Amino acid sequence: MSAQPMSAQPTSAQPVWGAATDIGTRRASNEDSFVAEPPVFVVADGMGGHAAGEVASAAAVSALRRLVKAQDVREEDVRLRLEAARSLLQALPPTLGRSPGTTVTGVILTSRDGVPHWLMVNLGDSRTYRLQGDVLEQLSVDHSEVQELVDAGHISPAEAAHHARRHVVTRSLSAASSLAADYLLVPVEQGDRMLVCSDGLTGELDDAMIAGLLRSRPHPQDAAEALVAAAVAAGGRDNVTVVVVDAPQP
Repeated sequence: MSAQPMSAQPTSAQPVWGAATDIGTRRASNEDSFVAEPPVFVVADGMGGHAAGEVASAAAVSALRRLVKAQDVREEDVRLRLEAARSLLQALPPTLGRSPGTTVTGVILTSRDGVPHWLMVNLGDSRTYRLQGDVLEQLSVDHSEVQELVDAGHISPAEAAHHARRHVVTRSLSAASSLAADYLLVPVEQGDRMLVCSDGLTGELDDAMIAGLLRSRPHPQDAAEALVAAAVAAGGRDNVTVVVVDAPQP
């Protein structure tokens, strides 16, 4: 397991965070990328074969990393960075085989009228959650075929977890994408713990187990490592990447 060694120490001015990633037990390479530097906490899960996936997820993270240390980030700022990543993918020579693509999800710590907010962005089926006390809430909505079936009432959420088409995404960041990302702006609340992860985590662990591990590890770095280790122990059929962020203390 590859852990993020420079997780933040608590101060009154910044969040506390940690991150970890693992190739898993069945993949030849790690197509996940992430950035965990204030105010940007994002995970990208590449698609299109290992070379293509690595290129796509790295492009997304590199573009969003330009927002590190930025103040009062707006939705338009994020959109412009995703457009830059897409332009990079459009300029790639056709030597990678399948078309490079990637999911993108995460939060950017920003403010509105001096009030701290989480700005969530999401494309694909990687996920962003918020833990408040004992309640784990998924803030992102999966852009996937099975989520559309759930929304239409054709299958239950329990059935979706094991459906044969559960890994087929309906939106992503790619050369041909329309960049129809979801954005959500929510006020920061005292005690917020944000979880950003690739589907290598949620494909192995249910929400109850995820919530239990998040609650039982006081420091975000310990929580990130514990979640990744549990997903690998449960099968590790995909790359697993986790970023955990605790809200700044007032």
